[in-house]
Amino acid sequence: MNMKTNSIVTFIGAAGIAFAFTACDSKQEEAREEVLEQKAENLEAGADQIRKDGETVADAKEEHADAIRNGSEKAADATEADADATRDAVEKRADQLESEADKVREAK
Repeated sequence: MNMKTNSIVTFIGAAGIAFAFTACDSKQEEAREEVLEQKAENLEAGADQIRKDGETVADAKEEHADAIRNGSEKAADATEADADATRDAVEKRADQLESEADKVREAK
């Protein structure tokens, strides 16, 4: 063999050995990538669940706010009704007092 042939054979042999190691690393690399992919998918699933849970909590808070708002409106309506009833009662009592005053005057 001449030197050129030896170099080619050495190069091909080295390439073959490198390929063999790469093939071994490739299986390990695939396993590593699979683990990383699974980890990424688990993280994404966790993010999806956090969003879902957060949305549920936010919806509940909005419903609670609506209930408070509705309760406040009902309380305001009840207070206004009470104010109207107070006015009516006061007006009725004032009318009674004026009627008594008229009777006192008529008795002179």
